[in-house]
Amino acid sequence: MADRTKLWIAETMKKLMVTKSIEKIRVTDICKAAEIERPTFYYHFRDKYDLMAWTFFHAAYNTNVIDVESSANALDYMKKEFIFFKRVYEDTSQIPMWQYMHEYFVDIYTKLAKELTGKDQLDTQTSYSIRLYCYGAMAMTREWLFDDNLTSSRTVVKMMFESMPETLKNIYKL
Repeated sequence: MADRTKLWIAETMKKLMVTKSIEKIRVTDICKAAEIERPTFYYHFRDKYDLMAWTFFHAAYNTNVIDVESSANALDYMKKEFIFFKRVYEDTSQIPMWQYMHEYFVDIYTKLAKELTGKDQLDTQTSYSIRLYCYGAMAMTREWLFDDNLTSSRTVVKMMFESMPETLKNIYKL
């Protein structure tokens, strides 16, 4: 039931984002549009930024970041939900959503690298390469999402994987 309510609130937020930037949307607006009381909203989320983060992570949760098909499906979803992701990338709040996204993917790639190498700690260069790769992949995803209506998601993912540093390709067996 809780996930269904969260999904309802998230969908309501997405609808509001069609006409307003995140900075202009208030929790009161979300509650009114979702036909819920404020305590219901705050039971599930700390604030509208927590809601945005949950919506992003919920969408990204099942993505296998080293699989072309899974990653391409995630990019296709971003195109489908263009307005939401446009607003996410445009967010200039205290801690912009792209920083949450970056940390999320760094964490995923780091956990996977530790698992595949059998190490509890990655060396400084590998950690740096993961952070740099994730930052670049996010920037290129933004560019693709906003400006490229020709290149397929699968081609974009393949180009990202091809651009990954060799040390990471070896770890992830790409």
